[in-house]
Amino acid sequence: MEEIEKATGIMAWFKESVTVKLAFIGLLVVVLLIPSSMVGNLISERSSRQQEVIKDISYNFSGNQQIKGPVLVIPYKAQEKDFNQAGKEETKNVIENLYILPDDLNIKARLNTETMHRGIYDAVVYKTTVKVSGNFSKADLNALGLTPDQLMLDKAKITFSISDLKGLKTNPIVKVGTQTLIASPTFSNEALFTDGLQVAINLTGIGDQPLPFDYSLDLTGSDELSFLQLGKTTDVEVNGNWNSPSFDGRALPDTRKINDTSFNAHWRMLYYNRPFPQQWVGNDTLLNNHAKQSQATFGVKLRLPVDEYQKTTRTSKYAILIILLTFISLFLTELIRKQRIHTFNYILIGAAMIVYYILLLSFSEQIGFAYAYLVASVATVGLITTFIASLLKTKMAAAVFAFILSVFYVFIYVIIQLEDFALMLGSIALFIIIAVLMYFSRKINWDKH
Repeated sequence: MEEIEKATGIMAWFKESVTVKLAFIGLLVVVLLIPSSMVGNLISERSSRQQEVIKDISYNFSGNQQIKGPVLVIPYKAQEKDFNQAGKEETKNVIENLYILPDDLNIKARLNTETMHRGIYDAVVYKTTVKVSGNFSKADLNALGLTPDQLMLDKAKITFSISDLKGLKTNPIVKVGTQTLIASPTFSNEALFTDGLQVAINLTGIGDQPLPFDYSLDLTGSDELSFLQLGKTTDVEVNGNWNSPSFDGRALPDTRKINDTSFNAHWRMLYYNRPFPQQWVGNDTLLNNHAKQSQATFGVKLRLPVDEYQKTTRTSKYAILIILLTFISLFLTELIRKQRIHTFNYILIGAAMIVYYILLLSFSEQIGFAYAYLVASVATVGLITTFIASLLKTKMAAAVFAFILSVFYVFIYVIIQLEDFALMLGSIALFIIIAVLMYFSRKINWDKH
């Protein structure tokens, strides 16, 4: 009989013990990390799907465009020593190329953007006319160890490139000096640029005068327009009807102006930090070196104004904090009102707060993040408040709990909107929450629990 009473006492202590209840709440929070991480994986999966759709749209329309060139290419006669089949050294005549970059390179581009839809996903595409002009100066032959007699001026050419030739809508007409020429693709494996274009020019009789050039590119592209810094002085101006550009690459614009409907950006760069020489011979792969290109690339990315997945991901990172604070608030309410809430009810409330993020994700894909946040928050707060009201049999306690939950969700929404001040605001809010918990915990006689 005594053993039965002792066992009954232990069970009653286990059932009523505050320590055991706190331990269970802590364990439940840890267990809820599993579905919380699964929600995070779901968000990442949907975000990856969005990127796949954007790439597919870009493939079908035309991809990112990078403007490269122009470069003046002049063949020249050279001699090199080699061994014949008999093993004797002999001199052979070969043709090499002299490459010259522009002295002045001026580029102007006007982007007409639009958003293309595929299902629930969006991608930014654009049409543009890129006007390229400038001039080439005479090569310093002495520095290269060449003589004028070696140059094959009648076989010179100007070559340039864009990233995706599918986006080219008209044949580029190139004006070089007094010559007007139509560009054609370069199919040779020895081409200076991948997806290159070129015009053949005759430089005989040009003399020492600078060689001016001028051409326009009618293009379509998606997501990004960038440029390769090739001039001694590279001057680029880009404007467009997009309100959320991101300037990227080696150099930021010297001036920029962004408003609700458009943007304008201007770069002016000198060749001192450019990874390419002004002239060179022989090496026809220099400009296709990706590492060097990345050091000389700059431009603009057309970001979508709102990234629903990024904001949902940032919100989900606060899931465990919200669940923990909610459980602590519910636990203190339980102690203050001396009304016991079964542990299974904690599990149901935790499950509702995990499902909140699935609601947020699914609705944000359809109606945008702000409205989705409102719908998911109101639905979750309403559900939990109604449940607590039925448990505690009092509307006042449920109303207080609804206020607490609403404050939590408003707090998270404000944090994700204020990226620059998120850490400071979050630390202040957590300090206030701890102070409030300290205040209410004073009224609990822990020795009686």
